[in-house]
Formats: sequence, structure tokens, C-alpha cells
Amino acid sequence: MKILHCADIHLDSKMEANLSKEKAKIRKNELLQTFVRMVDYAYNSGVDAIIIAGDLFDSKTVSATARNIVYDSICKYPEIEFYYLRGNHDENSFLNALDSVPDNLKLFKENWTEYCPKNSDIIRICGAELGKENSNSLYNSLVLDADKFNIVVLHGQESEYQGKDKTEIINLSALKYKGIDYLALGHIHAYKEGSLDARGKYCYSGCLEGRGFDECGEHGFVILNIDDEKKTVVSEFVPFAYRNIFTKEVDITDCMTTTEIMDVVENELDEEAYSDNSLVKVVLIGKTSVECEKDIDYIWEKIKNRYFFVKIYDNSKITVNYDDYMLDMSLKGEFVRIVKASCELDEDMKAEVIRMGIQALAGEMEE
Repeated sequence: MKILHCADIHLDSKMEANLSKEKAKIRKNELLQTFVRMVDYAYNSGVDAIIIAGDLFDSKTVSATARNIVYDSICKYPEIEFYYLRGNHDENSFLNALDSVPDNLKLFKENWTEYCPKNSDIIRICGAELGKENSNSLYNSLVLDADKFNIVVLHGQESEYQGKDKTEIINLSALKYKGIDYLALGHIHAYKEGSLDARGKYCYSGCLEGRGFDECGEHGFVILNIDDEKKTVVSEFVPFAYRNIFTKEVDITDCMTTTEIMDVVENELDEEAYSDNSLVKVVLIGKTSVECEKDIDYIWEKIKNRYFFVKIYDNSKITVNYDDYMLDMSLKGEFVRIVKASCELDEDMKAEVIRMGIQALAGEMEE
């Protein structure tokens, strides 16, 4: 039997943290399109069931478009069973708006709910929604048949202990030796798997599409190929995002002009060969002279059309060789010596003040 495990799709996410309204709208629609593509992929790949381990939607308010597309995608393939467990972002608004729940949409409650997929007598899918009322008692009430292949679905942050009053904490230690073969998790937005005990493993599928620069790298879902006779599973992460997000650090040490910095940045980006539909954050690092001429806006204008979205952060440090100015009788030399003698500024602030002062003396100070 083949099962798809996904989570943290966050449909209707506003996507406006970094993007313009126009591009945020594009990305918002792409989240929906990727969900539809995933369901079509499942059908074309012979998937029997799709597990959605929480946060299908981003907030309690679900747009009619998102609601209808999800509903139509589920109804389009009645041969695929959908197992939907609500996460901390999900509310009842999606289900409450439906005239009826499709027969192939299976839901979970705050108590353990167990399903037997129609195409297998061996597999059991069991899940529960974590909440304040059950966060401490849920683990003791989990009873599984050790002769079955047991999939357990939860949404929350993994931990080796039970956090006090933490409703989103999943206590992995309390789930050991329960007869779990595969623990399908949601909440962490990056793919991650590990051993639960001698019998089973846990897995976060990650989100389908990265939404910000804290979600860099590949995103997608997990395909489980389960051998009913042997009661074994082979799992595979499938990269599936339409756009990927990258952060690239570029060392500009010893660069003295914007042109030199631009050349280093472009060479580094050429080597990475990111797709032109990517979202890329360039972070400048390293150490530059206090007299380095650096125009970040110019660099951004030069590379902004290479990708769907580009932003630049300047995290480079400024270095001052004070010996170069000790015998300088110019106004610049006097200014540097005054700043150096200040007891109110730390070294980083002194360097920044000197940089700005040198620019001002050269008539280059930004307004």
C-alpha cells in the first residue's frame, strides 16, 4: 500500500512579510496550486491514502476559494482516502462550511480515532488532536494492536519530555514501545526523521512550500511504500515545491568599491545556479575597510531581476587601521583620532561613525 504524508500547507497564508502585495498574491495562489498538484501526483502515482498532519490552513478564516479547491480536490479522487488532523492553525471553519463531509475524508478528534484503510487489512491509522484537556493523559490511553502496521498521526513540537501546560509538545519518550511503526508528524516546517524505538520511527514531512527565509531549502512530502505481508515500510522524501528559498552568504572581505562587491556577489550566485523562480536572500559578511565605498541599493537593483524575489542584508564588519591616521594632518585624520578617543562608543559604533564621517567629508553622505 502507498501512503502520502504531508503537513503544514498553510493555505490562505498572506505571504506579505517580505513580498509586495502583487507577489504575495502570486505566492498565495501557488500554495493552492501546489496542493492541487500534490493530489494529482498522488492519484497518478497510485497513492491509496493522503495523511495531512495538521495546519492545512493558516488561520481560522478560510477563503471560499481555498475551501472549494480543497473540497473539490478531495471529491475528485474518491478512491484516495484523506486523513486530516487539525493543527494549531486550523479551526472548524472549513468543515463547518461544508454541506457534507465527503466519504473519503477521515477526521480525528481529541480522543484517539483509529481507521482501517480500505485497501489493507493490516494497516491502522490512528490520530488525535492535542489540546489542553488531553495533553497529559493522551499517551496513556493509546492502545495499539502489535500485530498490525500502526501509523500514528500527531501535530506538535517533538520533545523527550512532557512540557508543563504545553499543548503543542509531543512527548516522544511517552510514545516509545507502544507498537508504533510510523509516527506521522506535523508542525516543524523542515523534513526530519528519526528513530522512535526499536520498532518504529517518527517523521516530519515539512511544509509543501517555504513561505519565508526561515524555511530555506527543499520542501515537499513523504511517500510510504508499505509491504502488508512483511509489515515493513520504505519511506522517501519527495521535493515538490514550485519555488525554493535560499540564503546565500557572500564574503566581501578586502573589497573597496561597489563594483568589486558586485562582482563577488554575481560570481557567487553564478556558482549556486539557483533557478530564476527562486527567492534569494544575499547576506554580505566579512570585513571591509572603513573607506570602502559600498552602495547596497545599487547592488540590489543590479540583481533583483535574476530571481522571483531578492533581498540583501549587510552583515559585514568595518575595520579601522588607526595607525594609518595617527600622523594624518588632514581634517579626516583629526576626525578619526577624535572618534578613536571617545569613551562612549564601542568599537563597532566607532567604525560606523568613522565610515559615515569619511563619506560626509568626501561629499558622499546619503540623505
